[in-house]
Amino acid sequence: MSYDEYLEWAGSDVRAEWKDGEVIVFMPVKKYHQRVVQFLHVVLEHFVTALRLGAVGVAPIEVRLSPQGPSREPDLFFVGNDSLPRWTDTRLEGGPDLAVEVISDDSVGRDRGDKFYEYQEAGVSEYWIIDPRPGKERADFYALDADGRYQPVLADADGVFHSRVLAGFALPLAWLWQDPPPSALQAIVAISRGHPELSAALGSLLGERPA
Repeated sequence: MSYDEYLEWAGSDVRAEWKDGEVIVFMPVKKYHQRVVQFLHVVLEHFVTALRLGAVGVAPIEVRLSPQGPSREPDLFFVGNDSLPRWTDTRLEGGPDLAVEVISDDSVGRDRGDKFYEYQEAGVSEYWIIDPRPGKERADFYALDADGRYQPVLADADGVFHSRVLAGFALPLAWLWQDPPPSALQAIVAISRGHPELSAALGSLLGERPA
């Protein structure tokens, strides 16, 4: 199936991706998958909005990594202000600044294999792979080095990951495995304690009153 045929076929009721003429249809996700996606989406949205850094996208939004490349739908992605013009009404043209994939049973090979190299080739500065499957909980983070190759970024001694793309965004890995997770408000307030600019921005937002 050509890319144009794929666009004609694809509908809002089916989540799928396209690569080299092949259509990959996603299986329905489990509750733990959506719990992590929803939590990260809201926390990232609060962080990015408060600091006016750009915009956060959540699947299903098409990301065309290159004009002749695959069409992907990351679970989450972040696009900085400079890249926002590439986000049209229908898709993001080119790679985001940050891509997040939350693993399901049928996505392990794609997320750890195909997409790892595709995002690296597309210049996606940071890639998070979150595996919330019971008994397999794991979070891996990668950032591009000077040669455009992904290198692992480890959490600190306290189990907190510090993003390089979103400076000051500190994510305790334990939050990802909690059921239910912390509320988004609790999480963003906790992050702001180590981020004076975010704390000031939140204070300003909370102090605003509708006219």
